Amino acid sequence: MKPITQEELNSTLWKACDTFRGVIDPSDYKNYILVMLFLKYLSDVAKERRAELEARYGGNVEMIERQLARERFVLPERSDFDYLYKNRDRDNVGELIDIALEHIEDANRQKLEGVFRKISFNSDNLGETKDRNRRLKNLLEDFSGLDVRPSRVDLELLGNAYMYLIKNFASGAGKKGGEFYTPEMVSKLLGKLLKPKPGSRICDPACGSGSLLNEVAHEIKGNHDYSLYGQEVNGSTWALCKMNMFLHKEDDAKIVWGDTLNNPLLIEGDQLIRFDVVVANPPFSLDKWGHELADQDRFKRYWRGLPPKSKADFAFITHMVETAKPREGRVGVIVPHGVLFRGGAEGRIRQKLIEENVLDAVIGLPENLFFGTGIPAAILIFDRSREPGGENAGRTDVVFIDASRDFQAGKNQNYLRESDIEAIAAVYHGREERPKYSRRVPVAEISENDFNLNIPRYIDTFEEAAPVDLKALQVEIDRLEGELVEVRTKLRDHLRELEVI
Repeated sequence: MKPITQEELNSTLWKACDTFRGVIDPSDYKNYILVMLFLKYLSDVAKERRAELEARYGGNVEMIERQLARERFVLPERSDFDYLYKNRDRDNVGELIDIALEHIEDANRQKLEGVFRKISFNSDNLGETKDRNRRLKNLLEDFSGLDVRPSRVDLELLGNAYMYLIKNFASGAGKKGGEFYTPEMVSKLLGKLLKPKPGSRICDPACGSGSLLNEVAHEIKGNHDYSLYGQEVNGSTWALCKMNMFLHKEDDAKIVWGDTLNNPLLIEGDQLIRFDVVVANPPFSLDKWGHELADQDRFKRYWRGLPPKSKADFAFITHMVETAKPREGRVGVIVPHGVLFRGGAEGRIRQKLIEENVLDAVIGLPENLFFGTGIPAAILIFDRSREPGGENAGRTDVVFIDASRDFQAGKNQNYLRESDIEAIAAVYHGREERPKYSRRVPVAEISENDFNLNIPRYIDTFEEAAPVDLKALQVEIDRLEGELVEVRTKLRDHLRELEVI
């Protein structure tokens, strides 16, 4: 049997979504589809592995079971997809699915504990019992035709399919989509800007479904010598991230569930873990983020000042800079443009970060790149190797890049092209100056501008209008007026023939 293609896999999975369309929102039904895909993957892998062992050891059941217990995961009896499919007509099929998922968690606590706790296939969200059973039967039948055994589907294809679904769910979820997915090309750009090295500790403190974290890690080409960390506040999204990591063979990724700003859980002893690379696309200008307790933060993260209670942007930035390794860690964060110029508490924090000489780049992005918001955003790069004793301690300028006009327009969303990404990364790493596109700005000049980082202050993108030939313009106007008189005359003649006038 020939291997399945990426297009065939994506198409089959997207068709399975028909079961829930019109019943519940995409932001909710994505969980059911992605969990079922995960269960089918576990089942097909286990089934193919068992067949291989049976062929090798014949009837030696003890040896087969011993080998299966050493695999990446354990699939308990009556927890596999085939068992559920055979029982798809049962009145309690939703309950059977929930029980199967619970048993899988119990058998794989180190890797999958809590992953399915936020979803129930026996929930009234799927309709009353009769309707729910019908939908679950359809779902099981849709997935029964999907063969994702390793001999047919490369794990990379399956990981890509998982991200394909998440991307499409984000698109359909509107504003909620931005909460769990960063567009692939933006993630790729951040990976090329930060260029993690082999051996890096990489962290996303607002990791969503893990798309950004995975993309940045994959910048370490052909080398799995890195460690991934993430924290996500939404329980359902955290579960998606755990499954996403598993499908990408990132079993050892440490993904924790909790509120990064109020309860950071990526700690060693009583200290925050320090990372080589910290990257995030946090929620823009989050209100009610925990300002009232921030001055009691046990990790003293907000020593530069407390961000305003209605905007958490600088709370995330502060956390990220504090968790980057002193004198070597690097930070890449996506922010709304207001972060560049707003005053008050934000202005004071921005000033201190610039005076510390850790800000390395300000990059303006096109509008309408992100799900749920059409506003343009920017990327801030902080480099702690600019601190005293660091490799770049002598650097005293900030690279400004205006990439706001470089994109491919789509029907509902704009996209960064490969050429756009390469241009931004090349200019940043080469610290190049290009007219109307990029400039190296001395920190002293930024200070003279009251630490305002608004990009037009430093990059003049004004395009002088082409001179107008007034004589030629008048000739063209006369020509058009003559044509208009002729058209009016012909129209009047036709109306007379029709006896309208």
